[in-house]
Amino acid sequence: MSARTPELCDIPATNHDGETHFYVNGWKCDRHSPWAAKGQPKPQPGPGAPAGAWTTPSPINDSRVHDNRAVASGKRRSSPHTYRAAQAAVDTQQKGPTQR
Repeated sequence: MSARTPELCDIPATNHDGETHFYVNGWKCDRHSPWAAKGQPKPQPGPGAPAGAWTTPSPINDSRVHDNRAVASGKRRSSPHTYRAAQAAVDTQQKGPTQR
């Protein structure tokens, strides 16, 4: 029932029409589909995903930016060399680049 290739309509009738699609209640032809049973027209395909949907930066990525102060204070996990580099960067920011 979950095959990707269309099967025959599940309705035992001889008057099948149109394409066969899988719905929640099984494989149905256009004549026996849920929308046809309700007397509604065949649904048209939508516009799909926007053109830039996969290239738009996610706001989740913005929240993962590492803050040198958080790493240097030990509040954010990091490797030892990243911890030392963050401490040096914060130390440079506090003292100024020429006062070292």
